[in-house]
Amino acid sequence: MHHEIVAIEGLHSPIPTFDVSEPHTSNQTIHHNTSPSELHTRIKDATIIITTTIKLDATTLSVALTPKLQLIAVMASGTDCVDFEAAKKRGIAICNCPHAPTDVVSEHAIGLYFAARRKTVLMHGMTIAEPSKWKARGSLASYLRDPTGYAPMSCQDETCGIIGYGALGKGIEQIAKALGMKVLIAARKNAEPSAATKDTFPQRTAFTEVLRRKIKLMSPHAVLINVSRGLIVNENALLTALKEGQIAGAATDVFDVEPVGGAKDSVLLGSEARDLNLTLTPHVAWFGERTKDNLRRILKGNVEGFINGNRQHSLT
Repeated sequence: MHHEIVAIEGLHSPIPTFDVSEPHTSNQTIHHNTSPSELHTRIKDATIIITTTIKLDATTLSVALTPKLQLIAVMASGTDCVDFEAAKKRGIAICNCPHAPTDVVSEHAIGLYFAARRKTVLMHGMTIAEPSKWKARGSLASYLRDPTGYAPMSCQDETCGIIGYGALGKGIEQIAKALGMKVLIAARKNAEPSAATKDTFPQRTAFTEVLRRKIKLMSPHAVLINVSRGLIVNENALLTALKEGQIAGAATDVFDVEPVGGAKDSVLLGSEARDLNLTLTPHVAWFGERTKDNLRRILKGNVEGFINGNRQHSLT
């Protein structure tokens, strides 16, 4: 059988060459990026589509637009770019690259923690500002205090609450413990630990005790770090919490709308967010040589395995 393999966004990580053995044949096309106006033309003959963030909605996955499509290979851990229901109705297989960025994202999360706890962005701005407050005051240490007047805590005094205990949560836990933090693992929301759950996961803490994702319940000493998905944290609520001193700081690598094009896409980039203890990175926590190597390896195995009848990391 012949396969047309179309990668619609090769800008994130190099696409591997796929080895296909007889009786199968294949042709591989790689596009650096694909605009909405280009998408349907580029994938109309595809039997396999490789995507990372470009959305494949129900219309795109209709028989009329992708009549030959058999596999969607997501070159990422997350698969929210694919309409699962539409793919399932047509029998289109979906696979992903689980855990590929775990080490790198875990380290980025801890880096964001230090930036938030030590107010690195604010300190940088104050250090280079002219006229110099540092020169005039002799010290800027007081600006490191949290809303209650406390100086920054050290890792040995921190309690790290982790919501989501997959590979990434475990990776962050390992680093946090190595730094001397006490770690609390949240039980699933609305599913407080039963006796059986406590036996299986004795380290888990009731969701409400960790955070409940309600910022108003957090300690004023707390910093909030998001390396999951933008919609996990309400951006307006986060901005309000920072402005009113409900929490000490925040950092995020993800946003409700991506890519972010300024304040029109996120209040966290607006004028109200300036001079707050807020550190932002543009969804790059995953980016690292180890991640790229993992993505290439897993994607190659997924596509070749599908063609050869040995599916890997299949989600449908």
